[in-house]
Amino acid sequence: MNILFICSRNQWRSPTAEAVYKNTEGVTAKSAGTSSSARTRVNESLIRWADIVFVMEDKHKKILQSQFHTAIQNKQLVVMHIPDEYQYMDAELIDMIQDIVNPYII
Repeated sequence: MNILFICSRNQWRSPTAEAVYKNTEGVTAKSAGTSSSARTRVNESLIRWADIVFVMEDKHKKILQSQFHTAIQNKQLVVMHIPDEYQYMDAELIDMIQDIVNPYII
């Protein structure tokens, strides 16, 4: 299963999620951001690669719907509702991510 995590700058939330799932058997995880200053910027190729796309906030979903309408049409898109209040690998952030993602992959 290929899972893609998206936040704004690909700095804290989505890289944390990628790190949490990168060694999970049967899962390949990647992360990206919607901002032009993102470390890795989301693109159509990444979206097409993913089986499930997890976005941190509603605004990320809206950006994907606007910029990648065709690519996300048949994708499972999950809004995680995780605000931009956490640092990379914050324990509370990890718990929130796992609570949301695990039911989709286990």
